[in-house]
Amino acid sequence: MTSSTPEDVDVVLPCLNEAGALPWVLARIPPGWRALVVDNGSTDGSAELARELGATVVREPRRGFGAACHAGLTASTAEIVCFCDCDASLNPALLTPFVREVRDGEADLVLGRRRPRGRGAWPAHARAGNLALALMLRRRTGLRLHDLGPLRAARREALLALDLTDRRSGYPLQMVVRAADAGWRVTEHDVPYRPRTGASKVTGTWRGTWQAVRDMSRVLAEAPAAPPATAPQAHGGPRP
Repeated sequence: MTSSTPEDVDVVLPCLNEAGALPWVLARIPPGWRALVVDNGSTDGSAELARELGATVVREPRRGFGAACHAGLTASTAEIVCFCDCDASLNPALLTPFVREVRDGEADLVLGRRRPRGRGAWPAHARAGNLALALMLRRRTGLRLHDLGPLRAARREALLALDLTDRRSGYPLQMVVRAADAGWRVTEHDVPYRPRTGASKVTGTWRGTWQAVRDMSRVLAEAPAAPPATAPQAHGGPRP
């Protein structure tokens, strides 16, 4: 089994006013991995706190979940890049087997299927929106996924080659859609999902959920993209 080295893994953490959650999240980054906290206009001192706690801080002034995620991806230098919310709802240590699966060539993109733990972890309206999107994704790509959650891992160069353009709520979905169009092997594993710290910026209300679904519906309406020039690679060689 191949082990990771410090320079091999970056964890992108999009951040907007998450000072209350940052200590918990950053304390659970696997040893040797680099935390990239992408500050998306915080006013609560999140950027300064993240830096004090040892994270690398990337500033992205354009508001939007996708803008923050993509800024982290472009700022990364590791072979494998992971994504995780910065609100303490997901434990970044859960990414360890995801990275192993990508590194060992068993998958090109690994996603976490959120399993709620505790009251209020995943409101009914957010679950309903996620289910609707998963069904639309299945019709569009054939992927039998149950969740489009933010916990994920893939190779950096291959992700960049997908040429992702959405900078709002549709970014995570566009990543999966374009990966499917390119023939990537996409896998999904259950992960515990805790009540988040603070209010959700996207799915905290029915209106926010509807706007996210609308953003993602536009992504699903896109015509299939041509396969990227750079395909995922395993063990240093091209995927068969």
